[in-house]
Amino acid sequence: MNFLNKFQPVLLSVLRVAAAYMFVQHGTAKLFGIPYVEMFDGLQLASMYGVAGILEVFGGLLLLLGLFTRPVAFILSGQMAAAYFIGHAATTPLVPFMNGGEAAALFSFIFLYIAAAGAGAWALDNKFNKQ
Repeated sequence: MNFLNKFQPVLLSVLRVAAAYMFVQHGTAKLFGIPYVEMFDGLQLASMYGVAGILEVFGGLLLLLGLFTRPVAFILSGQMAAAYFIGHAATTPLVPFMNGGEAAALFSFIFLYIAAAGAGAWALDNKFNKQ
């Protein structure tokens, strides 16, 4: 399968963009009601969900663009780990399938990988970090 090696930088970018696009939607649901989720009605910005929404929208957009990728991905990985342990793990810590924490756990690990691996081939970071 070594023939796939040449695609690694591009596929890393595709993973980053796809994950960021899906992540931003969590934030827009919280902050702007798009898509509409009833539990976010009346959300206060100074609440845990409000701060999460801010991180999801602005951090997700930075990731989507590939700008400040590594530090943003690291912060968002931590946010999602905290979301998993605060919101899901209390019921069944090691069974995300049963506690509804699959998305939080996957986002956490995807963002941790991106923090370690970088933005990939298609990223604004590459434009500004030319040696």
